[in-house]
Amino acid sequence: MADCHEKQKVAVVLFNLGGPDSLKAVKPFLFNLFYDPAIIALKNPLRWVVAKLISSRRAPIAKEIYKQMGGKSPILPQTEAQASALEELLNLSGDTTYRCFISMRYWTPVSGETAQKVAAFTPDRIVLLPLYPHYSITTTGSSFIDWMKSAVTAGLTMPYRAVRQYPDQENYIAAQVKVIEDVRAKLDHPENYRILYSAHGLPEKIIEAGDPYRDQIEMTCRLVQEKLGNPDHMLCFQSRVGPLKWIEPYTEDAIKQTVSDDKGIIIVPIAFVSEHSETLVELDIEYREMATELGAKDYVRVPAIGCQPEYIKALAHLTRSAFND
Repeated sequence: MADCHEKQKVAVVLFNLGGPDSLKAVKPFLFNLFYDPAIIALKNPLRWVVAKLISSRRAPIAKEIYKQMGGKSPILPQTEAQASALEELLNLSGDTTYRCFISMRYWTPVSGETAQKVAAFTPDRIVLLPLYPHYSITTTGSSFIDWMKSAVTAGLTMPYRAVRQYPDQENYIAAQVKVIEDVRAKLDHPENYRILYSAHGLPEKIIEAGDPYRDQIEMTCRLVQEKLGNPDHMLCFQSRVGPLKWIEPYTEDAIKQTVSDDKGIIIVPIAFVSEHSETLVELDIEYREMATELGAKDYVRVPAIGCQPEYIKALAHLTRSAFND
């Protein structure tokens, strides 16, 4: 008979995008991305053909981007660091044993292998925790759909709860405020700068179909601004690809406007919790070069919140409260 004082076991599955771990992995990573029906809404075999075509065309460009990052994405080791910090915090006290697992959407470790590891842990409960604070069908939604298929295959029948979003979670907001304040504190005249909150964009048609992503990004920015005392700011969107109309204003237009207004630039990757190509290349290299060429007074980039203690507290709170319903 089991000891009545035996600790409950909870598996915490952290979801993230994933990224190629070598230059060889770039093309298959891109194929996985564009083969996702949440990204390319076509039926097979047409979706497969389109994904093959786009990934083949974009691979050479993407390889050059990843060469600037040392030949691979840093997103997995950063996610591993977040998982380790969260697991340590969750297990500091209480009668529950928590184990954190990572499930990447478009590269290893994929949901199938992670689900098998969770099954081997034999948890009593499972918490699905996205490292996307803002819900979109293209990120959290797609990850959850993919996970559910793998969970069935792995025979995971224990109770679970899914955290859909947390754009206004108190500790998450505090983490964003802290990294911005740390940067502003180093500036001689922060009032002469405009904060550009740059989030990953989406095609307009996805928002028009009811996706809450933009509203949730705006909510986060509003709450961060309140804590900062409402300095000069602008919300903008980056990383658009393809012929579709994407949500505006675009980050490059926000940079042009800020330079025109004779303000320095503080750029904040508001939708990203770890560093990857959109921050290390797009923000740090491409947009910085653009701002310099336009004659920007200054261009300062705030780091992603990563393992900032308040963010790890946010994840711990979301995990512990997931079953309190």
